[in-house]
Amino acid sequence: MNESGKVLNHDEALHKVQEWQASGETVVFTNGCFDILHAGHVEYLTAAKKLGARLLIGLNSDASVRRLKGPNRPVCHEKDRAAVLAALTAVDAVTLFEEDTPETLITLLLPDILLKGADWAVEHIAGAKAVLENGGKVLTVPLLEGRSTSTIIDKILQLYTNSSPGSGKD
Repeated sequence: MNESGKVLNHDEALHKVQEWQASGETVVFTNGCFDILHAGHVEYLTAAKKLGARLLIGLNSDASVRRLKGPNRPVCHEKDRAAVLAALTAVDAVTLFEEDTPETLITLLLPDILLKGADWAVEHIAGAKAVLENGGKVLTVPLLEGRSTSTIIDKILQLYTNSSPGSGKD
């Protein structure tokens, strides 16, 4: 499910980053689970894209999400999450990683800008040291208040447990 050509393995992502940087384009990297895409994600990714010419997303694999979020997550399969992210105009490429953090991936790719939400302190951002040592920047951007996948899941569960299941179709 990579009709867009934007979902890349690590070697392909490295080649793209090097190609973009050789052309003088600023590469922004961010990462996350992006389990159920919501307005907070879209605003965050739009802000990320404004920081450079190219936006590359490191996407937690299903196994990584389960370790971080628990056995009931992710809700959406990694291939579906990657396809949805790749469909966004702000996103130039997506690559999955298996580890709990993208530190190894970031150290391989060495983007010009490493970005996380403002809920992260720079000194705790995985890969920050490698990016800074390579002359890059580590930045944070504000998050859209009250928007999170966990909040959406909790609301669905609350609605489902407080009413009988609907008979409608998507």
